[in-house]
Amino acid sequence: MFIQTESTPNPATLKFLPGQEVMGAGTADFPTPEAASGSPLAQRIFAVSGVTGVFLGHDFVTVTKADGNEWDHLKPAILGAIMEHVQSGEPVLASDAAPAAAHAIHEGEDGEIVEQIKQLLDTRVRPAVAQDGGDITFHGFERGVVYLHMQGACAGCPSSTLTLKMGIEQLLRHYIPEVTEVRPVAA
Repeated sequence: MFIQTESTPNPATLKFLPGQEVMGAGTADFPTPEAASGSPLAQRIFAVSGVTGVFLGHDFVTVTKADGNEWDHLKPAILGAIMEHVQSGEPVLASDAAPAAAHAIHEGEDGEIVEQIKQLLDTRVRPAVAQDGGDITFHGFERGVVYLHMQGACAGCPSSTLTLKMGIEQLLRHYIPEVTEVRPVAA
């Protein structure tokens, strides 16, 4: 098995491409070792000293390291953890752990606007962000403000504010005049 790695815009996060599907549907974000209790794969990766976050996408795994740790030292151990998991035959997620829901139902007077926002995020934003090893999830729309949660390589990335303001905000404002601003939210 050959696992490729790619850098991301976030220097603390590296993208691992195992050459096969990781998550059948959805994504899974594990910002702490405790959060990884539902994922044998994430638990193996967190067992590597210096790992502070794991994000699972369709065909990739992004790993975030603590400051003061070097990728040259962490990468071989992370590659080993991913290979060990694949060879074990264990599932990526335990049967009782569900992937993150991409959509929440939003009713009311803003329902149509929310559906337009979600459609643009799904078709224009999320595929581009996934290429960088992350994901963005919709958390709400209130009085013209769209609230988004950045995950994986996007969380804590030095260019995440620029991505939100200059990229996503401009795109949404162009297509949906009711959108006036985009703000990040914590998990």
